[in-house]
Amino acid sequence: MEILLDNYSGVPIYEQIFTQIKEQILDGRLKADDPLPSIRNLAKDLRISVITTKRAYEELEQEGFLYKIAGKGCYVAKRNEALVRENYLREIEKNMDQIQKLASSAGLNKEEVLEMWNTMWEDEA
Repeated sequence: MEILLDNYSGVPIYEQIFTQIKEQILDGRLKADDPLPSIRNLAKDLRISVITTKRAYEELEQEGFLYKIAGKGCYVAKRNEALVRENYLREIEKNMDQIQKLASSAGLNKEEVLEMWNTMWEDEA
């Protein structure tokens, strides 16, 4: 498992860890039941506070991406397709919101944006 931290990004460290582990789970680099580094070991490897790592793991557990076994550690949870789909939908909505703001700033209307989208979609086929 590889995690790269950017201290200058403005994104909290726990959120960077959360996002990178989540991405590795969603794209299949981390598989169901794969063990994750212990909270202490990951904190040591990244040279950050145990509290920061713990928060990232807690967020991942709350969202259903990992589970804990007392005395054993943290593991990647089985892929919940509904959860995965919901995460993708949230990401799409964020991107669509950004597209709407950019289009509005550029003076584009809905039809023009849809025309651009349809052209891009056709090019992918």
